[in-house]
Amino acid sequence: MSDGSLPDAALDQLFRQARTCQWFDGRPLSEAQLEAVWELAKMGATSMNMLPMRVVWCHSAEAKERLASHAMPGNKDKVRQAPVCAIIAFDTDFHLHMPDLFPVQDVQPMFAGEAKAAARHTQALRNGTLQGAYLMLAARALGLDCGPMSGFDNAAVDADFFADTPSWNSNFICSMGYGDRSKVHARLPRPGFELFNRVL
Repeated sequence: MSDGSLPDAALDQLFRQARTCQWFDGRPLSEAQLEAVWELAKMGATSMNMLPMRVVWCHSAEAKERLASHAMPGNKDKVRQAPVCAIIAFDTDFHLHMPDLFPVQDVQPMFAGEAKAAARHTQALRNGTLQGAYLMLAARALGLDCGPMSGFDNAAVDADFFADTPSWNSNFICSMGYGDRSKVHARLPRPGFELFNRVL
C-alpha cells in the first residue's frame, strides 16, 4: 500500500534534478501554458486564502524589452531571450477581494483602513512570496524551467507596469521556458538536516 509519496521521477523533476535556468532552448510558450501554470499555482495555501500574488507575463518581445530596460546589466539578456518573463507582484489591497476568496468569515475589517497599511504590506509580501514559489513549482511540474531574479529596479518596474494598479508591488521576476541544459551550472552545495534544523 502506498504512503502517498510522489514517485522519485516527480521528486527529481520538482526538486532534486531541477536547476535555476537562465538560458532557454528557443521553444516558445503559449498563453494556454501560462494559464495552466496559474491554475496549479493558485491552489497553494495562503493565510485566510488571501492570494495576494499578481502576475504580469511579459510574453511579447516588446514587453520583455520594457522589462529588460529596468534590469541590471547582467540580467537584461536573460529577460530578453526567455520565452516569457513573469513579474511576480503582490497586491496590498488584497483585502478588497476577501469577501469572495474567504466567504466563511467577514475578515475584511481586519485589514481595512490606513492604520492597517503596514500590516497589509507584511501579509501581502509574505503570502505573495509564498505564491511565487508555488508558481515556480507549478511550472516545473508542467515540464518547464525557471530562472528567478531580483536584480532589477523595483520602483521603475512598478512605475512602468503598475501605474494603473498602484497597490501592486513588484517582488521578483522569473524567466520561464524550456531550459538549455548545456548552459546549466552544477548544483551548488545544500546543507544537511543537522546544520539548519532543530527538532524540539
